[in-house]
Amino acid sequence: MRICIVAEGCYPYVVGGVSSWIHSLIRSFPGQEFVILAIVSDSSMRGKYVYELPSNVTEVHEIYLNDSDWSKKRMRKHRMNKKEYHALRSLLLGQKIEWEVLFDFFQKRKGSLNGMLMGRDFLDAVTEFYQLNYSQVVFTDFLWMMRSIYLPLFTVLQTELPKADLYHCICTGYAGVLGSMAKYFHGGRLMISEHGIYTREREEELIMAKWVKGIYTNIWIEQFYKMSSLAYERADMVTSLYEHARGLQVELGCPMEKTKIVPNGVRVEDFQNLPGKREEDQGKINIGAVLRVTPVKDVMTLLQAFSFAKMQEPALKLWIMGTWEEDSEYAQECFDLVRTMGIQDVEFTGNVDMQEYYGRMDMTILTSISEGQPLVILESFAAHKPVIATNVGNCRGLILGEQDDFGPAGIVTRIMNVEDTAYAMTALAGNEEMRVQMGENGYQRVMALYQLSHLQDAYRNIYQDFAESMQLPWKEDIADKENAEKEGQEKASPDEADPDDAEKEPQPDADGGRD
Repeated sequence: MRICIVAEGCYPYVVGGVSSWIHSLIRSFPGQEFVILAIVSDSSMRGKYVYELPSNVTEVHEIYLNDSDWSKKRMRKHRMNKKEYHALRSLLLGQKIEWEVLFDFFQKRKGSLNGMLMGRDFLDAVTEFYQLNYSQVVFTDFLWMMRSIYLPLFTVLQTELPKADLYHCICTGYAGVLGSMAKYFHGGRLMISEHGIYTREREEELIMAKWVKGIYTNIWIEQFYKMSSLAYERADMVTSLYEHARGLQVELGCPMEKTKIVPNGVRVEDFQNLPGKREEDQGKINIGAVLRVTPVKDVMTLLQAFSFAKMQEPALKLWIMGTWEEDSEYAQECFDLVRTMGIQDVEFTGNVDMQEYYGRMDMTILTSISEGQPLVILESFAAHKPVIATNVGNCRGLILGEQDDFGPAGIVTRIMNVEDTAYAMTALAGNEEMRVQMGENGYQRVMALYQLSHLQDAYRNIYQDFAESMQLPWKEDIADKENAEKEGQEKASPDEADPDDAEKEPQPDADGGRD
């Protein structure tokens, strides 16, 4: 079976939880052919993979959202017929959007986006939208904002699509539009797997953004809702990581009968017999924050809370492990905060092999303002470490338990709350017995409910069902399977290796949220 993974802003360019999940999924099915359709910001990312692609990935197609064609040389008249204009109008107004007409127009006409956005048809449609809803603002500002909103969508709609049997989108948004359009033109099946609820995450980001304000925030949010509605409507199956996320999908318009919960999973064997504390760690209580230094991880709150906690417990040391290159401006603000506040014992490591660090930690922490079901929490549990995390996504369920009685595996805090976070640090720092017990509770929970083999079995069943429904053979290459098993056995000790598990390659920053 030929499976096209449609990924937005993550694999194979960015190290993180979602990317690690995709990489592991592809490696789990060596007998299937995978194609990557990757949405990235611009052409500066071309070919800059941070993952070594598995041998069963045969093609990578790239889409650059921010690369535009505003050159005057390419500008020409770009008129639509009545049916096409009606579809454009329905898109802007959000009234029974005629997606098929738009798919055909952008795929078959292949005109200049400059000509389209600067042309009469777009101007007329925007003018009507403006007069109906937003006539109180300056029209020229409104027009240019609409052009900026629709440029990336129109870029996506013009994308040449690879043929596949199954289009597996790792979110809704632009990825969902691509998957829906590919299904329309090439047939096959469409599957959406959301790690976080895309529209809610974009809404949170836009509300906090400095570059967009007022009515324009609402228009951007509405745009993402339109795209997600398309994906939910056209998908054959929509997966989520936990029950509350599925409820949000249904609330956003996804039919309940399409939904399925498939929790995250980690290869527990990878986190056994880890190197312990080093000589430099003696007398220190280490807190590990495995994350990208970006606003969504709220590193500012983490640093402020640590400064207060360290006043109470001088032995504390904070390790921030993950890239700071994604948002260099925010990262610099974090570095400046450490310096101006004079916070001691904070180390920014950049990307590291977490298997070299988990054993040195006494606890891990996440202060995110948005998460799904973070892999870093599951990895911490696999390493017998308790976790402090904000009450976002499925963090509370993972730490306190939803369908077990193993007991708390850490402390849940309120979002952006310095006092809560500082208290949690000092509470765990001051009670080694509690740390050990919580770490054991987490280990029992991950062993029972969140092993990688559980996730592999679930997706094997899903993929095989899709193959059967299309009367496609399910190729299980024996040689590849034996190689995967051998690699897994080499990684784990003989007693720990599970022959049904494909190897999960260790990644330097197992970020559990949206890449």
